[in-house]
Amino acid sequence: MTAQQDIPPHADHEADRPAGNDGSLGRTAARGASVVYVGQGLRIVLQIVSVSVLARLLSPSDYGLIAIVIAVVGVGEIFRDFGLSTAAIQAPSLSRHQRATLFWLNTAIGAVLTVVVFFGAPVIAMIFGYDQLIGIARALSFTFLINGMMAQYRASLVRRLRFKETTFSDLAAQFVGIAAAFVAAALGAGYWALVLQQLLQAAIGLLILVLLNRWLPRQPAPLAAVRPMINYGWNLAGSQLIGYLNSNVDTLVISLRFNAASLGLYNRGFQLLMRPLNQMRGPTNNVAVPVLARVQDDIQRSNGYVVRGQLVLGYTLVPILALAFAAAQPAVALFLGPGWSTVAPIIAALAVAGAFETLAYVGSWVYQARGLTPQLLRYTLISLAIKIACVLIGSNFGIIGVAIGYAVAPGIGWPISLWWLARITPYPRNQLWAGAGRILACAVPAAVVGRLVIDLGVSGLPSVLQILIAAASIAVVYLVGCLVGPIRRDVASVLSLARKAVAAR
Repeated sequence: MTAQQDIPPHADHEADRPAGNDGSLGRTAARGASVVYVGQGLRIVLQIVSVSVLARLLSPSDYGLIAIVIAVVGVGEIFRDFGLSTAAIQAPSLSRHQRATLFWLNTAIGAVLTVVVFFGAPVIAMIFGYDQLIGIARALSFTFLINGMMAQYRASLVRRLRFKETTFSDLAAQFVGIAAAFVAAALGAGYWALVLQQLLQAAIGLLILVLLNRWLPRQPAPLAAVRPMINYGWNLAGSQLIGYLNSNVDTLVISLRFNAASLGLYNRGFQLLMRPLNQMRGPTNNVAVPVLARVQDDIQRSNGYVVRGQLVLGYTLVPILALAFAAAQPAVALFLGPGWSTVAPIIAALAVAGAFETLAYVGSWVYQARGLTPQLLRYTLISLAIKIACVLIGSNFGIIGVAIGYAVAPGIGWPISLWWLARITPYPRNQLWAGAGRILACAVPAAVVGRLVIDLGVSGLPSVLQILIAAASIAVVYLVGCLVGPIRRDVASVLSLARKAVAAR
């Protein structure tokens, strides 16, 4: 039986062409963005609940051990995907046989990585000095195989702009994984509760995506049929690997220079702030890349989407980061409990890093949508060098110094990224500079005012009240900012897009 016979006609039109047309693309993008943001909001709630509960059941060392293996596994995950998911999403056309070939490639790479990590676990334990890493690494090695099988199922839904389905699969898988971790941790499983969470989340995600796609791969096409996608994916995977090292150089430095407990403290700050932030930013890639890929020949329209995308991210996520900076201490007391106070300055520093990363984030959309992955690879090498230098210098001052170095690096790299991209493709650099300036003109004073309100006025109140008062003071600063015409127009534009997104649903 051929692959063509295995796919119901109603489920496989997307194999030949992506969803959306010029008339409906804007509405589809708005609707997809609304679904993504609602879904990610729910995922963040689950993540915060998970961090809050498990922080009271597990020790910093438990988190540190898992963080080491997750950092190693994350490197392998980039090779496992090999950029083929994005290549499938970005391709102007994709046959059933090509999709099957990409599935088997991702699965084969995942299987090889599972074997390598399973048998290489003792080496990981030797490098980092913890025997417990052998069992953890061997258990988590199977996520490579599961995620390899999952990759093209997820890419197929994203290609068809079916964001409700991908959001549902993410939420359901995360919920099951967290629930299992709660039970295991309460029963005294220690770090194995976190291992169980990772494995169940991957397995449930795969099962749901298979059911949603109603597709089983059969006969692949020759590799020659997907060679352009492999070339695209190779360059993207290279840049993603460098970007991953860029994002995790802090974890690697702490794991090598300090102990597991120190890494656990740093990891809790990172998980409490940066993981929810990435959960909000990351899926916008799934909306933006296919939309921008459809209009890549219409530069003016494409650049308009990029400018509006920066405004949406800047006026929704950066205020939250301003609050995280201002209310880091009461937030740690509320969500992590006693014994974690060292995490507060880490969160404050990471909030600064998150703001700069968010402003630069739209650049990655352009690289991927316009097929500029070789240029992206070269830029990420520069970005990685900056991050390594900043984090290594900061590590001389402990884990808080690492967090400060992590924050300084994107502040240096962001203007370089704007200049670099403008050199190679028509890109609205000046508009992005101006938009970022207006975003920061609100966020910086808001963060400072919120911090002063807590430090000088309400530090004796319960943590929840401190956070609420800081949020109110930040809101007042933003309201004052709206008295300035350009900022008021930015906010009105973001609210207009939000109303369209709600209406499109």
